[in-house]
Amino acid sequence: MSEKCCGQTKTFDGMSAEYKKRLIWVTIINLVMFVVEMGGGQLSGSQALKADALDFLQDGVTYAISFWVIGRPQSVRATAAFFKGLTLLGMGLWVAGSTAYQFFYVGVPHAETMGLIGFLALTANVVSVLLLMAYKDGDANVRSVWLCSRNDAIGNVGVMIAALGVWGTASGWPDLIVAIIMAGLFLSSAWQVLNQSIRELKTGEATNSHSH
Repeated sequence: MSEKCCGQTKTFDGMSAEYKKRLIWVTIINLVMFVVEMGGGQLSGSQALKADALDFLQDGVTYAISFWVIGRPQSVRATAAFFKGLTLLGMGLWVAGSTAYQFFYVGVPHAETMGLIGFLALTANVVSVLLLMAYKDGDANVRSVWLCSRNDAIGNVGVMIAALGVWGTASGWPDLIVAIIMAGLFLSSAWQVLNQSIRELKTGEATNSHSH
């Protein structure tokens, strides 16, 4: 989302009462679903569910930070976005590493539990995506919020596919494959957020130097 100001396009920075209200709702949804999905991942033995649960936790923290930095200087918002990009990078590497470890010991997850928890998570994320869709374009801080919500929805579709694959093949491989794909999604989003936040930090520095 962008705004026209004095003939120039202003990047949306989150300064909207409606956006803040929606951000609070998706923060609550994500933190609740982290607890539900991590429990489901432990019960079912699903690596994909655990990866998606971590995504919920990371998103909940991301949204809370995003809410806190709204209205603060661009350098603060860009620094927060950079930190969130680093956490996405760390999560992607952790999921990739732990999933690679699982390749040496492939258990068969409980497909029914995967499917049920995956469906609940997908519903929660579709609601979050619908709440935030109008704000998908903005500064690095706003952009990171949208990317996290989108990743969750894609990840949950992946979990549902993994559950079907596990059920149909009686093998743990579909679960591990989906977890690896999700790791790639985390790493791709981290790259986007880090790139945009670095650009905004440089722009802020250049603006400050010109103002002196």
